[in-house]
Amino acid sequence: MSDSAFKPTIANIAIVAPSGYAIDTLAYANAINSLRAQGHVVHDFTASAEKFQRFAATDSERLAHLHAAASHPDVQLVLALRGGYGLSRLLPQIDFDLLANSGKRFVGHSDFTALQMGLLAQKGCVSIAGPMICDDFSRADVSAFTMSHFWQCLSDSTYQVSAHATGNPVMQTEGLLWGGNLSILAHLTGTRWMPAIKGGILFIEDINEHPYRVERMLLQLHHAGVLDQQKAVLFGDFGPSRLSDYDNGYDFNAMLAYLRRQLRVPLLQGLPFGHIRDKVSLPVGAMALLDADAQGLTLSFSNNATLPV
Repeated sequence: MSDSAFKPTIANIAIVAPSGYAIDTLAYANAINSLRAQGHVVHDFTASAEKFQRFAATDSERLAHLHAAASHPDVQLVLALRGGYGLSRLLPQIDFDLLANSGKRFVGHSDFTALQMGLLAQKGCVSIAGPMICDDFSRADVSAFTMSHFWQCLSDSTYQVSAHATGNPVMQTEGLLWGGNLSILAHLTGTRWMPAIKGGILFIEDINEHPYRVERMLLQLHHAGVLDQQKAVLFGDFGPSRLSDYDNGYDFNAMLAYLRRQLRVPLLQGLPFGHIRDKVSLPVGAMALLDADAQGLTLSFSNNATLPV
């Protein structure tokens, strides 16, 4: 899909901040104004004036704002302000029945993975791993690639993601797509908010993590029995590695090569998703067909859950 395919679907949007707050309030305001200028109706539940420590508001306030957004009769789309940290505090009190029965699409990534995994584990509901206000919508150079994929994911029942990648195994498989931020997935392992997916396609991303930490988290999932039950693991973006002389040649590629020797599940690179400007959107909890060859990989969704009307 080309960048020029960007054609936003007019939506009734709620902005929530269950984790951190907007650092650049002017950029945040510009993002809201831009969405409204495109014709969207935007409801702000971020409590931007109620910052508490490193969070957008107190735990009880952030929880109330999330529930209020889910309860709003007109809202179709609940979009996360940003990630950071904070959702883990809310998980025991989140009314997942309310979120699931609302029929709304919940969108975000990074720390928002905790809510998405809880929603999938508790209720089997599809959500969208995709852009957030900060800084996908608030940046000066908003990505047409990101927005095009986002609105297509929300509006087309047939949706496809393709990426160029080399060095991956040649394969074709089908399974339920799930995952998100690797740190959050490792954090949730062993809890009631971690989905018990068998025969799935797991996607992962992270940022500011040394390769040995990525390896350690993946080994945690492996030792917990999660990885052996998947048909494939797709690596999104992990950002630049912070290496030193002490690493002595141990970098991301060395780590990946080691894991490929240790694990039975195929590990594939190249998924354009994560803490990057140009990212795809992914329906978490939807069935996907994965095709991979020497040139790249493709994820196809033939029964994509579109924006509720």
